Amino acid sequence: MRAAAAALGISEPAVSSAVAALRHDLHDPLVVRSGGGIALTAGGRRLAAHADEIVGLADLARRDVAAAGTAADVLRVGVTAVFEEQAAPGLVDAFTKRMPGTTVELVPTSPERMAEALLHRSVDIALGLPPVRVGRAVLDVVPFLRYQRIVVAAPGHQLAKLPAQVPVNRGALVREHWFTGPAGVEEESEEGRWLIASGLLPELVSLASEDEARERVRAGEGLALLLGHVVRDDVKRGTLVHVPVNGTPVHGLWCASMLGYGRSVPGAVALQRFTTTPDATAAAVAPSGAPRGARALPPVHVTLWS
Repeated sequence: MRAAAAALGISEPAVSSAVAALRHDLHDPLVVRSGGGIALTAGGRRLAAHADEIVGLADLARRDVAAAGTAADVLRVGVTAVFEEQAAPGLVDAFTKRMPGTTVELVPTSPERMAEALLHRSVDIALGLPPVRVGRAVLDVVPFLRYQRIVVAAPGHQLAKLPAQVPVNRGALVREHWFTGPAGVEEESEEGRWLIASGLLPELVSLASEDEARERVRAGEGLALLLGHVVRDDVKRGTLVHVPVNGTPVHGLWCASMLGYGRSVPGAVALQRFTTTPDATAAAVAPSGAPRGARALPPVHVTLWS
């Protein structure tokens, strides 16, 4: 009670009074004395599960009321690290061109915290790696884009000179510097699981971005496990070489996730639907410097998920 009062900035009697009112209204003691402190009853535990969402809804209501006087609706989008850098700018730009009255605010969020962020309404929708589920979270998760990662090296690198049919020695891979973006290799991603399963635990050098990692590899300083569509032009030009390592390409999946049972805001529903369109795919995988949000011509429709 004392800690709750301090966190809320109110008096301890005020907290006790509020708990007493809840007990009376819900016909349940909610808390009982236990081992020198207090513990939740079965009813109290159920109330605590709903409380996260109740508080989140209150915050959402405050945001909506505050935004009512502005011209634009604000949609808070949780994004995992790599998706934020490599795909979010193009996809968000294409979406806001379709929804000119919507402003998108990107909120960097790890897969481990994504379900909690959705439950607490601190984000309206999540894009990127699928959220790590928590017990009470009922989420609507829609896969919208498959990606693959390949190991790349500079043309002059010793591993790049090996014939394609010659397996790369695991010891040679471990001795190399492996460059990554600021998030490293995300543990909950398929590439993270591949690293663990393969027993390949090289020295990872985290840089400011995956684009910087690509530049370091081009300079011949080491290897990187990069998105295939991002390095496609480099491989075609010969400025990077695909190194055929066992278990690669590593295939992963990006998803659009929001609260289930129709509890999401209309903007989140519209964005989730948009992610499954050809325009969204084209925008998300467009190379750096390409026009964002424009349909590639001629239009090519590829089924990515059925």
